[in-house]
Amino acid sequence: MAHIMINWDDQKEKLKERFTSLTDKDLYFEKGKMEEMIINLQNKVGKTRHELYKIMTQPSQVNFN
Repeated sequence: MAHIMINWDDQKEKLKERFTSLTDKDLYFEKGKMEEMIINLQNKVGKTRHELYKIMTQPSQVNFN
């Protein structure tokens, strides 16, 4: 199964759209601290690691209205 890799800026935007309480500070990626960031996100939005991954990798919905 091929995985589509999305850059972190795109992933951050998807999370911020879905969870408006997230801030840039919540989504700040620091090398060597990814695990800490994921745990903090899980706690803040009440989702599992798997659920967060699904949100970040699903295609964006485009509204043409």
